[in-house]
Amino acid sequence: MEGMKIIEEAVIVEKKKRNNRQRKITWKKIKEQKGLIFMALPFVIWLLIFAYAPLIGWVVAFQDYLPQNGFFGSEWVGFKHFQVLFSEPLFYTAMKNTLGMGSLGLLFGTLSSIGFALILNEVRFSKFKKLTQTISYLPHFVSWVVVANIVIQTLSTTGVVNEVLQALHLVDKPINFMAQPGYFWGIVTVADVWKETGWNAIIYLAAMTSIDQEMYEAARVDGANRWQQMWNITLPSIRPIIIILLIMSIGNLVNIGFEKQMLLGNNIVANEALVIEKYALDYGIGMFRYSFGTAIGIFKSVVSIVLIFIFNNIAKRTGEGQLM
Repeated sequence: MEGMKIIEEAVIVEKKKRNNRQRKITWKKIKEQKGLIFMALPFVIWLLIFAYAPLIGWVVAFQDYLPQNGFFGSEWVGFKHFQVLFSEPLFYTAMKNTLGMGSLGLLFGTLSSIGFALILNEVRFSKFKKLTQTISYLPHFVSWVVVANIVIQTLSTTGVVNEVLQALHLVDKPINFMAQPGYFWGIVTVADVWKETGWNAIIYLAAMTSIDQEMYEAARVDGANRWQQMWNITLPSIRPIIIILLIMSIGNLVNIGFEKQMLLGNNIVANEALVIEKYALDYGIGMFRYSFGTAIGIFKSVVSIVLIFIFNNIAKRTGEGQLM
């Protein structure tokens, strides 16, 4: 037993040494990979300037910041702005709307992208496949101003949706969808899914092209139909990619922006259209409360990081794809 223990310890030590050797950065490795390092350099500089350097501004959240006094002349107030933030009822309304619309967008956005990629992957006519794929990208490049106008016109009392519902005798009179607070989350989600499904499906389609075709041939020999091949080969093969993208998307659950809510919203649905970024804009920067706005930004970042770590650990424990 003692001999086995010594061997196990020796194996662990050897593994540690091997990992250290693999992680060790040497001049030889740098010279070998100088081309890759040179190509990555602009992006690292961009990241430092636009992602990390602005973090210095977080100190504003702990001050009663006044532009004329600067960082060094403004009074330090500790967590005062965070206490104010957590005591305002509107903050919780904005948080509920953000998480609600973010979760719906994540759920239906992911399902629609995977479903669209699976269907497109099964299309055997290459020209039709390319044409469909190209058309599906187009809404991604359309601005939210145009998309919001299309949605508003389509759902108006004289729009095509009401005409279809009335033609099918499903409703007696037109419904003003845009004036129904209960429909607002659904309208934003559907608009978002329509705009981004084709674009988000690209990475799933790319992952499907790397699946070994011999597995499909073996499945066909065994009598598997297209649906069974899709369910038992395609989906399990892209599962790590799905998990990684899901973790990254969950990190952005509170970063859903405010453009679509602002453009699709109106005074009747204002309570449902208020999201955390609009709240920061209106009640922070809009009212010259720079410290308060920064506190909201810090809160969002902390929530995003916590969500990423939680779901990354869940993925790690279940043995699926993981981000870190």
